[in-house]
Amino acid sequence: MEIACLDLEGVLVPEIWIAFAEKTGIESLRATTRDIPDYDVLMKQRLRILDEHGLKLTDIQEVIATLKPLDGAIEFVNWLRERFQVVILSDTFYEFSQPLMRQLGFPTLLCHRLITDDSGRVTSYQLRQKDPKRQSVLAFKSLYYRVIAAGDSYNDTTMLGEADAGILFHAPDNVIREFPQFPTVHSFEDLKQEFIKASNRALSL
Repeated sequence: MEIACLDLEGVLVPEIWIAFAEKTGIESLRATTRDIPDYDVLMKQRLRILDEHGLKLTDIQEVIATLKPLDGAIEFVNWLRERFQVVILSDTFYEFSQPLMRQLGFPTLLCHRLITDDSGRVTSYQLRQKDPKRQSVLAFKSLYYRVIAAGDSYNDTTMLGEADAGILFHAPDNVIREFPQFPTVHSFEDLKQEFIKASNRALSL
């Protein structure tokens, strides 16, 4: 049995924090794991900036409600689900994901939780576990699934390395340079071909 594991932001949907930065004009919120590989450092920076500007969870959710999946993402997920079990492994938060996951048909999502106070201020966050994407792949392999994974960023590379086959999709040049062992594609049509190539079954478009 084969399972497909996908990152969410930058692969299927826009980067939520970049969209929020554009909406608010706060340039420093544009940073993602593409820029700051240590997720804990990145999230502490984000929470500090939200506090400095008095921004609450509802402010972020309002922006997320306006976002749409990337062009071709819905069709790609449907194509993939006909051929694989599909799981989204993301460093996003359940409190963010609902509007976008609804548009994708609610595939299984493993991610994190935000902690807020009574006023809706984001006070902290709860990571599911350390290195969660890689740990998920290890768990699927322990269930005798063969794992094919795709992602775009530093925080995806341990998942890609642990998977039976890893694919970089829409990755920036610095990630492509640092991880030449993974095939790189930039369109959903090419990503389909990579999944077909990586599969141990005779699949077709």
